[in-house]
Amino acid sequence: MYKIVGGDRKEYGPVTAEQIRHWLQEGRANGDTLAQAEGGIWKKLSTYPEFADLLPAATTAVPPPFAAPGMEGPQQKVQAAGTAMVALGVICLCLGAFSTLSHLFSWGPDLSGLPAGPEFNGLREFLEMMTGGFGLAIDVMMLGLSAVILLGGLKMLKLRNYGLCVAAAVIALVPCLSPCCCLGLPIGIWALVVLLKPEVKSAFV
Repeated sequence: MYKIVGGDRKEYGPVTAEQIRHWLQEGRANGDTLAQAEGGIWKKLSTYPEFADLLPAATTAVPPPFAAPGMEGPQQKVQAAGTAMVALGVICLCLGAFSTLSHLFSWGPDLSGLPAGPEFNGLREFLEMMTGGFGLAIDVMMLGLSAVILLGGLKMLKLRNYGLCVAAAVIALVPCLSPCCCLGLPIGIWALVVLLKPEVKSAFV
């Protein structure tokens, strides 16, 4: 029987030699993976003759963070939240693009239909501002923030650029910044909770 240290720096086992051979074949362990035979010392799998026939193929590529059956590694933990961030970014980009086009081609409401009277002047001025250049500037800013959310989700799925992923999650959850508040708040909180887990943070490169 053996114990093994995974890419997430956690200890797994005891497991059989056959199970370790299976992990080597799947690329979830390699010759540099630390293992301990029962009653022995910790050393690399490459030093165990019983696994020598599998190691040349297993070490041709760096394996992803190790996860034993029934346990999630960092790569698995970011999948759902990262995918939700990508979906949110796409939705926000579509909404922002439609709003920008509505400004450029004057698809906004017909303000001539507003009732006359001083009590409606404030509403008229606000709508004129939002359908004019100010509204267009907000749309452009929202498109940029949407792109950050989308890029952050993509990087999260690949465990790359931790700072960008955290920034994207914060943008998503802040109502004044997220282009899609109703979806952004829960998804942003979800992504941030996952990103703040120590094992996930340490897996980023």
